[in-house]
Amino acid sequence: MSKAPVSASQAAGPGIYDHVDHSEPIGHGNSPAAWTTVAIMLVGALIASIAFVIANTPIFIAGVVVMLIGLVVGFIMRKAGYGVGGSKLKNAGH
Repeated sequence: MSKAPVSASQAAGPGIYDHVDHSEPIGHGNSPAAWTTVAIMLVGALIASIAFVIANTPIFIAGVVVMLIGLVVGFIMRKAGYGVGGSKLKNAGH
């Protein structure tokens, strides 16, 4: 057995992300749809967290429902053209 050090690239072989195209930036989802979704889901998470601490199941479920509503609102806003590259944002400088 050889005592020579082995680098991680030699030991692991080719990775699954070696052929990913990084020439175009993926962006960060800066759109009204994304921000609205995150804001609604944060409120839902806050409600659910507080309900969890005070052991109130109905309020916890209400917080989870608010988070699901946030997902639906974001999806509807994206389809309405307020997502990244949406038709409503073409001239807004986003």
